[in-house]
Amino acid sequence: MAQQTKAPIIIIGSGFAAYQLIKAIRRSDPLIPIQVFTADSGDDYNKPDLSHVVSKKQLASDLIRATGAAMATEFDFELWANTRVDAIEPDRHRILVADQAYPYSKLVLATGAKAFIPPMSGNAIDRVVTLNSLQEYQAIEQELTSAKRILVIGGGLIGTEIAMDLASAEKKVINVDPCDRLMANLLPEYVAMQLGRKMQSLGVELALNDSVVALNHTTDSACGRSSILAKLASNQQVEVDMVISAAGLIPNIALAQRANIAVGRGIVVNSYLQTSATDVFALGDCAEIDGKVLAYLQPALLSANALAKTLLDQTTKLILPAMLVKVKTPHYPIQLGGNTVVGVQRWQMEIDAEGCSVNALNAEGTLQGFVVAEQHMSKAFSLLKSL
Repeated sequence: MAQQTKAPIIIIGSGFAAYQLIKAIRRSDPLIPIQVFTADSGDDYNKPDLSHVVSKKQLASDLIRATGAAMATEFDFELWANTRVDAIEPDRHRILVADQAYPYSKLVLATGAKAFIPPMSGNAIDRVVTLNSLQEYQAIEQELTSAKRILVIGGGLIGTEIAMDLASAEKKVINVDPCDRLMANLLPEYVAMQLGRKMQSLGVELALNDSVVALNHTTDSACGRSSILAKLASNQQVEVDMVISAAGLIPNIALAQRANIAVGRGIVVNSYLQTSATDVFALGDCAEIDGKVLAYLQPALLSANALAKTLLDQTTKLILPAMLVKVKTPHYPIQLGGNTVVGVQRWQMEIDAEGCSVNALNAEGTLQGFVVAEQHMSKAFSLLKSL
């Protein structure tokens, strides 16, 4: 038992949630030992900026705010970069890396999520790329720079942001989504329609109520360059240089699953971010809280602040208030909060030349969510307080 109390806090992952947790711990305790194991370099960067790198003509390296080594020095933790954890042994309070055991007092899973790639057929499906991390962007940035025609799979939040950014960089973009409108899970029909019109005015071709069924290699007859022929469920065929999947995220739960830690869509945690295993916690994109995976920065930040106290023996419950989501579509800026589509009985709309405000009401007429666009975004914080 004495050895267990001397063991460090181990964090698996080095994304936003992990580093916010370390910063929160260090604000209260500068000495407690921390080890970070991460499959990448551990560099600190702002992940949402990935959706703007093309239009800003940036390199992936431009997004790095601090290297992993610099973070380890500044916040005094031991970094195991480019190191994959093989197993967790909760009963023994240790993790295994290449058959070497590392004991922990408390373990935090901040393993994030990976981009979902829908099932497709064809001999070019291995050319589908994702933009869910700095490393993924680094691997394809040259290809992305030279590509002129790009198919984006997914018309949700991330897919829409990426498609608009690519169009702003004068790429020819086709955006495919099985729903009848963009961001169908977040936007009421009117706002989605206005967003769609703006996308089209930028040259984006919208293929809604549609999906990609096959990708095959072909040769561009005009220049002899290898390209991809995409066949859609509607039988439309488009020839593109590149296919990006932005069709949602899948939490990385395999490590927890192998350790018999309870998982659903994500790693199941209670209101203290405790998993089903003693002294094992989870936060960020991999955690499932009250049946939901909240892949946004604000829940990760609040989770980190609460969990830091719990890890330092000041057990603190996570309380999530109504939160503001900013949609990074600069040609048609949007902010929203609360429940904006699911369970809405009716919408109250205010539309003028400066934009629109939409209040989402439940059956009792109570505000349960809102969407504001363009110049109406100045109303976002007052609406957030009303929630």
